[in-house]
Amino acid sequence: MNTSQQSAVRPGARGTQRSSARRAELIAIGRSLFADTSYDALSMDDIARQAQVAKGLIYYYFHSKRGYYLAIIEDSVAGLVSYAASGAGLPPVERVQRTIDSYLRYAEHNQAAYRAIVSGGVGFDTEVHAIRDGVREAIVTTIAEGAYGRTDIAPVARMGLLAWVCSVEGAALTWIDRGELPRETMRELLVKTLGGALRAIEELDPAHPAPAPARRDA
Repeated sequence: MNTSQQSAVRPGARGTQRSSARRAELIAIGRSLFADTSYDALSMDDIARQAQVAKGLIYYYFHSKRGYYLAIIEDSVAGLVSYAASGAGLPPVERVQRTIDSYLRYAEHNQAAYRAIVSGGVGFDTEVHAIRDGVREAIVTTIAEGAYGRTDIAPVARMGLLAWVCSVEGAALTWIDRGELPRETMRELLVKTLGGALRAIEELDPAHPAPAPARRDA
């Protein structure tokens, strides 16, 4: 590529980078706004004023308040899932511990985003709930891989892990609100409750034996 071709490409690339950065900045602002105020209570004028931008800029990037809100939730979900699913190369038991620790780290350091994901928005929002359900499924899959070495698990095992994930959501919300326990203690508590769930699954379906660390006689 000659110099004139490079000059023709670079401005567009810079523009794309600026556009992506601006969009990410608006999402970060919106995450805080919707964490503290209901969807219906915030108008586009309110959002633009608090974000200190022209309302048309939000429409340009997201087309509507609804599109803006869903973009915020989806961005938060992507961060949580990538955080919790890290450590794929670790041994199974260590991966489970890493998954729980990463999940708690995300909740602790991204409290507004975490609340938005877990609460599923304000009221019953089917689209946002579908996004949240996707997070739950991703965590169940990660735990199944760590506990059983596979993701094609039977309905009893899947429901048992899902029940555990749902309990973790409520516990983590209370944990970040109260701040009474260090993350290390909270992680060990959740690891032990997961062990109980895995043993219960084994009792109901012996084809899914609990890993050795989850056994009482281990």
